[in-house]
Amino acid sequence: MKKKYLNILYTLFLVLLLGCQTVSNKIEDTTAQEQKELSNWLNKKESELKRFYGQPNKVEFLKSRNRNYVYITEKYKIKCVRKFEVNTRNVVVGFSSKNCF
Repeated sequence: MKKKYLNILYTLFLVLLLGCQTVSNKIEDTTAQEQKELSNWLNKKESELKRFYGQPNKVEFLKSRNRNYVYITEKYKIKCVRKFEVNTRNVVVGFSSKNCF
């Protein structure tokens, strides 16, 4: 009886472990897709960015005279923050995203 109980616990542990790995893989895939999509904005004009995403929620001015356009969305009560760095020539030169999937 004890052996049967241990086998059931072992099986449940394996199922949970494999389930966590699946979620981790999905998050990694989604993050890679997000990075790929955002990298398409590099060297594009600020006007194109605003046409696609609309006006930013926030604009942060950097010491380098560049500025970060911050776009915040919420999905399933999780805030997604995308930042695009725009240089003085109004060209996108960098980006970052957090919690976007």
